[in-house]
Amino acid sequence: MAPRSKWQQLPTEAINPASLAIDKLPSAEIIDVMLGEDRKMLAAVARERERIALAVDIITQALRKGGRLVFVGAGTSGRLGILEAAEIPPTFGTDPDLVQGLMAGGKSSVFQGREGAEDRYDEGARTVARMRPTKRDVFVGVSASGMTQFVRGGLASARTAGARIIFVTCDPATELQTFVDLTIALGVGPEVIAGSTRLKAGTATKLVLNMLTTASMVRIGKTYGNLMVDVQSSSEKLKDRARRIVVIVTGLEYDQADTLLHRAHWNVKAAIVMQKTDLSYTRALSRLRKADGVVREALGEDIEPRLRELLGAAVPSRDQA
Repeated sequence: MAPRSKWQQLPTEAINPASLAIDKLPSAEIIDVMLGEDRKMLAAVARERERIALAVDIITQALRKGGRLVFVGAGTSGRLGILEAAEIPPTFGTDPDLVQGLMAGGKSSVFQGREGAEDRYDEGARTVARMRPTKRDVFVGVSASGMTQFVRGGLASARTAGARIIFVTCDPATELQTFVDLTIALGVGPEVIAGSTRLKAGTATKLVLNMLTTASMVRIGKTYGNLMVDVQSSSEKLKDRARRIVVIVTGLEYDQADTLLHRAHWNVKAAIVMQKTDLSYTRALSRLRKADGVVREALGEDIEPRLRELLGAAVPSRDQA
């Protein structure tokens, strides 16, 4: 008798009763089925709210101490981690080494699937070891099934070095919970197409990774209110965004903001501090350093009232709600 499948009982491999006849449905009804399942997915993410928040606190503490955030995954999960890491430097002005993504099979697997690479526990361990992890770092293992050997090997290597470990999975029953500091288990249920974890599992994972990175960056001062004040002005679109941010915060005209940003070497934070305090570029940078890069602390000024004024004060503040 053939050995029993070790994947058969995984929720990510189960058959979804809501889509049994999907191959007989018209396009609009297929979309309706998928939308219905995605609503369940959002509820599953919401149920993990407290654990996601705790993960943000762990990451924030690590980043403040000079640690790194590293995602480790394979297949869809690996690609999501790499996408998340790639978006952080232009959005928040970070060094590319601060947030990284490691994927089974290496960079080539981002564009062409190498599914067998996920089964290599030793390769996961070696890949992480080459990064020379330390106890200041946080490694986030991403595995929809909870069983990916590359991820397990990578996390084991990071754990040996004393790094903090967070695990994001779509199998609430994974036994890996005993091995990591924190598990975020997204009970999204079976996929519309059985086993296709690029669907609900992938979407739920992307939402969680968005929350982990965005909330952590906000906590370490990468925004002023909800403005992207650490944006890298590396394209015309991003330069335009930088000008508009300076206009919003300082009240300058658009052309004046452009002149100021040239003086500030396109450092939006420095430009704001220069205009608000009448300091030179060098002294503005010094003031920001003393405030750990937090514009609110450097200015001693809250941006929320001005933003509400610009929006017409249509929405009450959090204190008034």
